[in-house]
Amino acid sequence: MPRNQSFGQVEVAISNLPLPMLLLDGWGKIVDANVLAEEQFGTSVRKLAGRHLSDFFEPSSEVNAMLERVSLGETVTDDAFSNRFTHAPYSLHLGPYGTGTAVLMVPEGNRAEVEKQAKRQEMAEAVARIALEMAHEVKNPLASLRGASQWLSELGKDAEVTEISTHMLSEVDRIKERIDAFLQLGPRADITMEPINIHALLDDVCRSPEGVHLHRVYDPSLPMLLAHEGRLRQAIENLWSNALEAGSSRIEWQTRMAPMVALPGHQGSVIELKITSDGAPIPESLMEHLFQPFVTGKERGSGLGLAIVQRVLQEHGGRVKLSSEEGRTIFVLHLPLKSSEEEKR
Repeated sequence: MPRNQSFGQVEVAISNLPLPMLLLDGWGKIVDANVLAEEQFGTSVRKLAGRHLSDFFEPSSEVNAMLERVSLGETVTDDAFSNRFTHAPYSLHLGPYGTGTAVLMVPEGNRAEVEKQAKRQEMAEAVARIALEMAHEVKNPLASLRGASQWLSELGKDAEVTEISTHMLSEVDRIKERIDAFLQLGPRADITMEPINIHALLDDVCRSPEGVHLHRVYDPSLPMLLAHEGRLRQAIENLWSNALEAGSSRIEWQTRMAPMVALPGHQGSVIELKITSDGAPIPESLMEHLFQPFVTGKERGSGLGLAIVQRVLQEHGGRVKLSSEEGRTIFVLHLPLKSSEEEKR
């Protein structure tokens, strides 16, 4: 079957899938595959065509049993398979497609990443609800306390009262500063997206101090990005500050299109921003929790910077990923490319 006919009406949807996909004929033999499937097998669809699904996954008896159920009109899923050549574990999702079968292959590593992102999303939403409640329950009493402290300070009739009230003002302002930072994690009603030049924003934020070499690897063909400039600036500032505070001597920003990346709820193209630094690595014990509020590896720090980065990316329909080892820490940001009309919908 010709490649352009096998995908038929679902060609566009399949091309946006972030997972490897195969199309089989009625006998379980491969007739087509998307690019991700070709990458998983390390060969072209031309060489895959005509091979049975059980040639690539074991146990073959379970593969054949799933194909039999699909032939009866069922949609089936199982995670008990491994690649015959690499022995990597997979989940297989099979369903009827025309006179044959559609197969989604989910590498266990991909599934773990999806689950991790989902858990982080749940955590971020829970923190956002807490921040919203705090805005109502704490900020008004705190404003009243500050007003009373200010009034006492301005009376100026007693040196001891003045000293105490001045100290109270200082402490109230310190608490307010912490609360305002925490409220950056809450829901925001003013996320108005406008076209921005991401390279101009990066250059404006990232001014390297003496002794720090900043390397830029920009894709000049990138289109304007629909974003909330203030919020995205805040995320970039936090990542930049993190790299500097880690003692980095070399920091690189890279931008590019990410054609193999798909974001939930977005059918279009994706832009990738990547910051790589050579500062102190992030302790492995913190890696899984670093995007949670108040988690930090610094002696001094609120532990809110990366939680805010994650929140900003979620507001834009994107995501952030992290990897760190000795001499190399990488944050990767994926942002959807949208038009103004798409954003309104």
